[in-house]
Amino acid sequence: LFRSAQSSVKTLFSSIRIGITGSPGAGKSTFIESLGEVIIQSGLSLAVLAIDPSSRQSRGSILGDKARMEKLSGRKEAYIRPSASSGHLGGLSPKTHETIVLCEAAGYDVIIVETVGVGQSEVEVDSMVDFILLLMLPGSGDELQGIKRGIMEIADAIAITKTDGAQENIAHLSKTEFEAALRMLPLKYPFWQRHVYLTSALDGKGINEVWMNIMKFIDEIRRNGILLEKRREQLKNLLYGILEGMLKQEFFTSAEVINLQENVERRVVSAEISPFTGASLLMEAFTRRR
Repeated sequence: LFRSAQSSVKTLFSSIRIGITGSPGAGKSTFIESLGEVIIQSGLSLAVLAIDPSSRQSRGSILGDKARMEKLSGRKEAYIRPSASSGHLGGLSPKTHETIVLCEAAGYDVIIVETVGVGQSEVEVDSMVDFILLLMLPGSGDELQGIKRGIMEIADAIAITKTDGAQENIAHLSKTEFEAALRMLPLKYPFWQRHVYLTSALDGKGINEVWMNIMKFIDEIRRNGILLEKRREQLKNLLYGILEGMLKQEFFTSAEVINLQENVERRVVSAEISPFTGASLLMEAFTRRR
C-alpha cells in the first residue's frame, strides 16, 4: 500500500484532513465518534488516527481511544487506528504523517487526526491537516491565560463540549469569552472568521453545525487555491520528516557511533567534556565511517 501511495502521490489531494485537539477531559474521543457518525451519514468514508500518550518510563500506551469509539468502530465505512505518541513532543505519533498518506491512498474521504492533548508543541499538527478544531470544556474561559497562544492561533474553529444539562448556562458564558479571545488574535486567513460552537455528543447538539463549518472552509480553500498550496507544503514537510528519520536511524545504528557512544556519554556526564563537544565527536565519527 505504501508503494501504491508513492506511485499515486499526484492523486493524494482529495481527502479532507481534520486535526482535533483539546484540553484533557474535553471528550475528544466521544466528540469524534459523534462527528464521525455525521460524516458517514453524509455518504463519506472515514479514517481516525487516534494518538494516545505514552509513558516516558516504559514507552507504553493504553491505546484506549478505539475502545471509547465502540459504535464508530463497528461501522464498515470507518477505520480507527490508535497509535502511541512514543514520547513524541508534537502531540502526534512519529509516523502520523505517513499514515495520513496511506489512508488517502486507501481511498478514505475524511481523515481525522486526534492529538494527545493541548500545548504549544501541538502546532505540528497544523503542518499535516487542512482544518484544526480546538475542543474546550464549559467554564474553561478562565484557562485562556494558560492556553498557549500558538494553539489558539492555529485553530480554525472552537467547539465547547459537554454543554448539556446544568452546564448550558456556563457554556454560553464560555462561548462569549472565547469569541472575545479570538477577536484579539490575528486572522489565520483573511477570508475566514473563526466560530465558536456549543456542542454535546450525548444529544448531538452542534455537531452538524461544526461539520457544515468544516465543509464550508474546505470548499473555500479549494476554490482559492490554498488547499493545493497546503498539500504541496505538506508533501515537503513529509519529505524532510522521512529524511530526518532515515538519517537518525542510520546515525544510531552506525558501528562507528555505537563503538564511541558509551565513552562519549561517560565523559559528558562526568563533565570532562561538554554535550556540544560530545555531539561533535559522535558526528565526526559518523561522517568518517566511509
